[in-house]
Amino acid sequence: MADVVLSGAMRSNLLSMQNTARLLDQTQQRVATGLKVSTAIDNPQSYFTAQGLNNRASDLSQLLDSMGLAVQTLNAASQGIDAIQKLVQQAKASANQALQTTVVAASATSVVVPTDYSTAANSGLTLSFKIGNNASTSITLTTNIASAGDLKAALSGKVSGLTISVSAGVIKYSVATGDNFSISGTAVGTAIAAATETTNGVNRNKQVDNYNALLVQIDQLAQDSGFNGINLLESGSNLLVNFNENQSSQLSIDGQSTSAKGIGLTKLTYADFATNSALKLVQEADDRSLQTLRVKSTAFASSLSIVQSRQDFTKNMINTLQTGASGLTLADTNEEGANLLALQTRQQLGTSALSIANQSQQSILKLF
Repeated sequence: MADVVLSGAMRSNLLSMQNTARLLDQTQQRVATGLKVSTAIDNPQSYFTAQGLNNRASDLSQLLDSMGLAVQTLNAASQGIDAIQKLVQQAKASANQALQTTVVAASATSVVVPTDYSTAANSGLTLSFKIGNNASTSITLTTNIASAGDLKAALSGKVSGLTISVSAGVIKYSVATGDNFSISGTAVGTAIAAATETTNGVNRNKQVDNYNALLVQIDQLAQDSGFNGINLLESGSNLLVNFNENQSSQLSIDGQSTSAKGIGLTKLTYADFATNSALKLVQEADDRSLQTLRVKSTAFASSLSIVQSRQDFTKNMINTLQTGASGLTLADTNEEGANLLALQTRQQLGTSALSIANQSQQSILKLF
């Protein structure tokens, strides 16, 4: 207001009070927000530097989530391998138990009644032999069977796993694996076998069934070891973990087949457990599978250690970035509180000084 004339003392006091009011507003804002730089106007360099640091911290925080998922994916794979190792050890135990089982051959004897199977009356008569779970083998008799030796000659080499011999005019059948067997056909009971005596053997078929059942469980367990859609126990899968915001630092982890076939195990037949030499080969395969699993487990453990180390590093880096940004923008509340108290005192003093300056002018009125 140009028409109003203030004395020099009053104008000086007024300017001082205006500066105090401005500083008081600024201090009150800092106390209220906790920030000494809240906009680019306050300090452009500090504001934009802090913004850049906070932006990077935010980007790294998002990467932390993917790292956490990667850790859980690797944990799932590691736990799957541990469980598969236990199943392989159980399979090896089945092989050991089978090795301790003594195989006793199954046998049977029968009396041969001389019969000429080359005649039209006896044409087409057969004998069928079934060993264990194998398919039946049927043999058509076409020659004159006058003795047990003739029958042996007609049957020898035609039924796999069956040994045929003759003793005291009686034909003997033997299955070395201990598998039970049966004899049927149109020639049984009519002419060739007047009597049959069977001795049950001892086999390892139950252990074979247990062994194969464990391999099925290994396959199913490997299939169920995925996390968040990624199964590192299957070939063809891949886990890619990014460690920085521009994806220049990352770790790629390829899945490995950990099914029974993938670790070198295959389903067995009863013949695989029939002899000790074959059974020892099975045990060697189990040992190799355990070694394979341990190598795979070590590889996953190494990858897990890398991801966890980068996870801890990223957490510390985020803390460093946020601390740096805070150092540029956060206000010292103790200092600002002291400033606020000092400015309030200064404002009160300025008001008193302005009042005194005004009183000196009011004394002129006494002259009138």
